[in-house]
Amino acid sequence: MSAACCLLLLLLPVVSAQTYHWGPCPTPKVQPGFNLERYLGTWYEIEKLPASFERGKCIQANYSIRKDGTIQVLNSQFYKNKVRTAEGTAVVRDVRESAKLGVSFSYFTPYSPYWVLSTDYTSVSVVYSCTDILSIFHIDYAWILGRSRFLPHETVWYAKELLVSEDIDLFRMKATDQTGCKDD
Repeated sequence: MSAACCLLLLLLPVVSAQTYHWGPCPTPKVQPGFNLERYLGTWYEIEKLPASFERGKCIQANYSIRKDGTIQVLNSQFYKNKVRTAEGTAVVRDVRESAKLGVSFSYFTPYSPYWVLSTDYTSVSVVYSCTDILSIFHIDYAWILGRSRFLPHETVWYAKELLVSEDIDLFRMKATDQTGCKDD
């Protein structure tokens, strides 16, 4: 069996909890003139494409600048009766496209794309990530984030329309449960 087939078989359990498609990753347009300073702070997950690392409720992320200039990413979720957190690092990969960040949650893993497609900085953000597997298929991640736990229906609709206009399939997108959270 070829190495590529072995790799695909090993990835099947991970891929089954994700959204994947044949072919390479799409390349959606990102927020022009992205202002990282305005983006910092807390964002609540409103809707997402399935992600194996996000299975709980009350999911949120907090972004802050570290002394070394990297961005601390502190994700939290309520899962199996406990608040679970994950700390990562984000970096701006190219200052000419500052909305294309890279995020890693381990010293041993490469930075994954975290592309801010659109944000008004005060209420909503639309984020996309894609991992290309040998140019055979790709795994999509997409998030609609809000500065509050709940967004108006029209705002969520706008965010979904933006993703669809960039050829991102939202068939498996689902709402995140933000009810009964400790700060409600």
